[in-house]
Amino acid sequence: MLFKSERSKFEYLIAGLGNPGLEYENTRHNAGFIAIDKLASKLGAEFSKNKFDAKFGFGEISGKRVILAKPQTYMNNSGSAISAISKFYKIPPEKCIIMFDDISLDIGKIRIRRKGSAGGHNGIKDIIELLGSEDFPRIKIGVGERPSRDYDLKDWVLGKLPTESKEDFDKACDNAVKAVFEIISKSIDSAMNKYSK
Repeated sequence: MLFKSERSKFEYLIAGLGNPGLEYENTRHNAGFIAIDKLASKLGAEFSKNKFDAKFGFGEISGKRVILAKPQTYMNNSGSAISAISKFYKIPPEKCIIMFDDISLDIGKIRIRRKGSAGGHNGIKDIIELLGSEDFPRIKIGVGERPSRDYDLKDWVLGKLPTESKEDFDKACDNAVKAVFEIISKSIDSAMNKYSK
């Protein structure tokens, strides 16, 4: 249990969105989970805590203490974990960095935004609602558009990424991790200039 004074020492919350469970591994909708796992690996951090509807752990980037989190509520209810962690550790929305899938971006691309609407993403919609703010940075990871408008959106985002796209997708997740470092060590503008496509 952390004392109150220790709670305020964490400067950033970095979350990757996805769905828990083996059946959802390596699906398009789990891009955020995949990226946050890469970040944890780079930092030598572990998701050793299980509280606030999330698995989370701690790390440090450029001298700043950060919390890494994977909400365990399923995508559409991601807000409960993000809002609970941010409130408990007193992290303001503008320092909650969220990584998630985006079907409007080609595989291999990422896009960084300082704030904004949900853009049709239910996980982000829930976070906005429960945080009570749109003013949090997000890193969108491209998973590609549906083949046609008739293709069921749920089936598409819960589908596995094709093998031939793995290299491009991994590169995008790696760039998402680099973008987190850039945001924290320099600025979100610098990250947008370097990595937003």
